Amino acid sequence: MRAFFIFLMMVFTLSTASSCIVHLGHRPPTGVMVVKTKPAHYKIVKVKGKRYYHWNNNHYQRVRGGYILVRF
Repeated sequence: MRAFFIFLMMVFTLSTASSCIVHLGHRPPTGVMVVKTKPAHYKIVKVKGKRYYHWNNNHYQRVRGGYILVRF
């Protein structure tokens, strides 16, 4: 009886362990600051067919939450 109880506890523990995984979606890597809005004076430039936003002597790329700094 005790072995059966331990077996049930193991099955319950293993079946609920995978439910702790959380899907984070498409977030930028850690350490990347996302700029929420672009300033009024920006320029759109295309590099190798991709659109980038240029302001403050930096290039930014559009992501879901705003804009991230891109280094070439």
